[in-house]
Amino acid sequence: MNVAPPKFGSKSLVGASVERKEDDAFIQGQGCYTSDVRKDGMLESYVVRSPVANGRFSIGSLDDARAAPGVRLILTAGDVAHLNPLPSFGIRKDPDGNTPPYRRIPVLCSERVRYVGDAIAFIVADTLDQAKDAAELIEIDYETDDAATTIDGALQDGAPLVWEEAGSNEAFVMSEGDATATDELFAKAHRITSVEFIQNRLVANYMETRAAIGEYDSDANRFTLTCGSQGVHGQRDRIRDEVFGGDIDLRVVTPDVGGGFGPKVFIYREYPLVLEAARHLGMPVRWVGERTEHFLTDAHGRDNQVRAEMAMDEKGRFLALRIRLRANMGAYTHQFGPLIPTFGAMMATGVYDIPVMDFHLTGVFTNTCPVDAYRGAGRPEAAFLIEKLADACARDMGIDRTEIRRRNFIRPDQMPYKTPGGRLYDVGEFEACMDKALEVAGWASFETRLEQSRANGKLRGIGLSSYIEACAFAGSEPAFVELLEDGSVVVDIGTQSNGQGHATAYAQFVAEQLGLDVGRVQVIQGDTDRIPKGGGTGGSRSIPLGGVSAWYAGGALATKLRKLAADELEASPDDIELSAGEAVVAGTDKAISLADLAKNAPDPADLKADGEFRQDEATYPNGTHICEVEIDPDTGVVEVAAFTVVDDYGMSVNPLLLAGQVHGGLAQGVGQALAENAVYDESGQLLTATFMDYTMPRANNFPNFHFETRNVPSTTNALGIKGAGEAATIGATPAAMSAVIDALYRAKGIDHVDMPTTPVKIWELLNG
Repeated sequence: MNVAPPKFGSKSLVGASVERKEDDAFIQGQGCYTSDVRKDGMLESYVVRSPVANGRFSIGSLDDARAAPGVRLILTAGDVAHLNPLPSFGIRKDPDGNTPPYRRIPVLCSERVRYVGDAIAFIVADTLDQAKDAAELIEIDYETDDAATTIDGALQDGAPLVWEEAGSNEAFVMSEGDATATDELFAKAHRITSVEFIQNRLVANYMETRAAIGEYDSDANRFTLTCGSQGVHGQRDRIRDEVFGGDIDLRVVTPDVGGGFGPKVFIYREYPLVLEAARHLGMPVRWVGERTEHFLTDAHGRDNQVRAEMAMDEKGRFLALRIRLRANMGAYTHQFGPLIPTFGAMMATGVYDIPVMDFHLTGVFTNTCPVDAYRGAGRPEAAFLIEKLADACARDMGIDRTEIRRRNFIRPDQMPYKTPGGRLYDVGEFEACMDKALEVAGWASFETRLEQSRANGKLRGIGLSSYIEACAFAGSEPAFVELLEDGSVVVDIGTQSNGQGHATAYAQFVAEQLGLDVGRVQVIQGDTDRIPKGGGTGGSRSIPLGGVSAWYAGGALATKLRKLAADELEASPDDIELSAGEAVVAGTDKAISLADLAKNAPDPADLKADGEFRQDEATYPNGTHICEVEIDPDTGVVEVAAFTVVDDYGMSVNPLLLAGQVHGGLAQGVGQALAENAVYDESGQLLTATFMDYTMPRANNFPNFHFETRNVPSTTNALGIKGAGEAATIGATPAAMSAVIDALYRAKGIDHVDMPTTPVKIWELLNG
């Protein structure tokens, strides 16, 4: 859609820093999460999970457990044999034209477990403690096999097999780009620079662990699932159609959600299990995950091994890119697990004019928790790859890191630009964005700060990343609005807030069109009965798609209300202005309240409208992040001394909400670089399954971030919006690592360290 977005004035609600409407309730403890929901007669449940990573098992008699106090039901694999495994998607044909089989997650395992945490039995009792006590009475015999817990180990000859029938731990292979053209340019290159690195494994650790409540109405033959999610329609469709085979009537409800970051998009075993248990018992059944269960079983993120090479000419111009990536799938192909590294392939060339690419991906099974989307879903991996490689190219060529980027940026006059990964960038001023960031961060005066650090016995480094991501992929997100009799407006939309501030942002779009205060607009999400369709929240799509649809819906309702008011006030609809909850004849004192319009409307349809903006191509947020770190050589502790962000989000809907999104994304991105890492031992035990062992970034790890925008409106989005939910995470990790490497290289000539840069790792590098 190549149209100029509308101009919003200085008094417009869209573009203003409106404070979050939803915060008062949360601050006062009035939020309602799944674990807060109470149903009459509700029972509690517990999942019996495997303590071993690989092996066969058999379950002894269940009589004692079933007879235990309070126990109502125990389900094992045979009891849920009619339920299909959880769905997974995204395996493409390999270079030979074959599509490898999916290895889907069974609702309950029957004979074999493949990672610690695999589900074996489901116990329902009057209380959770009773269910846990009954679990102790179940005798399970294990024949334990060796485990394959790393990518390298899984691909070795003679490695333990996660899936014996497969004959190897190779899950699938995929190629992208033009290998022949890449080889030709590599043969002609003046210099070839290569990097090898590991993308560490991450755990999402949202504040609210997953929970689910299943209900069954036998009279209506109808299920209801209440669960924290990133979209109720996706949950409904996959559980109903894929797991239950389409023969059930299912309603899904999502109340408040305490963080999602990708993993709450997916369906998990506990969701069909609480539904099936409710059908057996005729009573509501609840399951609430504990934090260690989250560590063990909620989809992990990242975990790649990469080798990347860049061919350059004598001036440091990038000629061709070659990538060999091995992605850990864990024990099963999770819902979108095979897709995630392919998202990285399509964005692998970043903001640079690289003519050709040869990308080869190998998916690998290991006896570990399955891996899937985590904030950014493949794009953080791509940004880290190309930015780390750009820094290495600069060192090899003896060119300043900013200069090598200037020589290779895609120029504005090259837009629209088709990348070797198949993406079509519509706009972007990458060099100008970098220049602004360099200016704001004081890049030119870094040497002064470096000398001050040295005088204090510290190492100092500065790093940058110029990133781009694809989000708000082609599609739509319809919005439905209605004027109520009290003069307020309700918006129904199929995305799902996980803390981003949807109730405020959507209200801004609708209130702008109707001349209302945002407090008079209520946003409702999370009920498949109420909202006819929706794509959920993920891929930074909610505001670029849903926000524009809300704008359209508000405009459509405004047109209807002007006509109603014109009839009431004996005026032309063109002369009606909507302001402060009234319809006013311009230039007069003749007015009618929206509440009276609602009460007097001859047809309820006149008070309803909908809007659906459909986008044919993704949007492409981009920007430059600059990080400065200080390192204490005596302890190896890395401190973030400064962090500057200049981003292009196309249009800022609400600068206050935007800054919050960016700050949270920066913390997650820097957390990956400096602290977070999920670690398994050789037997497949997760060594980092609590907050005592898995290091989370904390507020005192960060300075005050400097954030500003340099927006270039998107031409594929009707309002010029590009999306912001994941972008900060994508840019932050490579910037932080660039700064750490810069400090180490200046001090000791060290040009590589894998994430996370823990104090012990840094100390050992500095001390040989």
